[in-house]
Amino acid sequence: MHYFHSNGVEIAFFDQGEGPPIVLLHGFASNWMTNWVATGWVATLRKAGRRVIGLDHRGHGNSQKLYDPAHYGAAVMAEDVRRLLDHLGIEQADVMGYSMGARIAAFLTLNHPDRIGRVIFAGLGINMVHGLGGAETIAHALEARSLLDVTDPMARAFRQFAEQTGSDLRALAACMRASREPIAAEALKGIEKPVLVVVGGEDHIAGSAEALAALMPNAQAVSIPRRDHMKTVGDKHFKQAVLDFIRQ
Repeated sequence: MHYFHSNGVEIAFFDQGEGPPIVLLHGFASNWMTNWVATGWVATLRKAGRRVIGLDHRGHGNSQKLYDPAHYGAAVMAEDVRRLLDHLGIEQADVMGYSMGARIAAFLTLNHPDRIGRVIFAGLGINMVHGLGGAETIAHALEARSLLDVTDPMARAFRQFAEQTGSDLRALAACMRASREPIAAEALKGIEKPVLVVVGGEDHIAGSAEALAALMPNAQAVSIPRRDHMKTVGDKHFKQAVLDFIRQ
């Protein structure tokens, strides 16, 4: 684990292996270890000859915790990734984001297309455009005194996961209030980079992978059978689809 400062915010990052770089961006309430190491992604990509880079997003994992929503937002967190590339002296890299990480990857691609090779949007389909409701309900669940006080099923699932990952619940509540802004379909139409969209066939959070891919001129979609939002992450078919895509 290493650290650098992104416009004054301390960010924990990881840099392993050799070869063409790929940057991994984890989902909300997760972290580098949970999203990418425990699921076998780092080992898979290193075996494929890739230099694997990632970070704990601000408010997550070992990175600095902030409690004002103004310090979050997917576009803000995308700049952390861009500054990490600057810090490492990397001109261009492939990027894969899962769920919130996919939204961050999209802002990074829109705002700094010259820094991106291929990009994978995983765990987030057309709801990247339509938006995801319930942010305030989830934030309140994260701020509740106990999991027992949370009755909304989706909010309860987020609270449970946040507790499992040992997260700072107050920091996550601030992040939740800022990180779910939708991206206009017209903006996505301007992404000319090769894009792979991967969503579980039973993922009711992400929305359609095919509908999102159809917005971009050089995108393809993969649906992972019998996988929901949580179970898609480590799926072997997801891994194979990504390996085939980045080898093209």
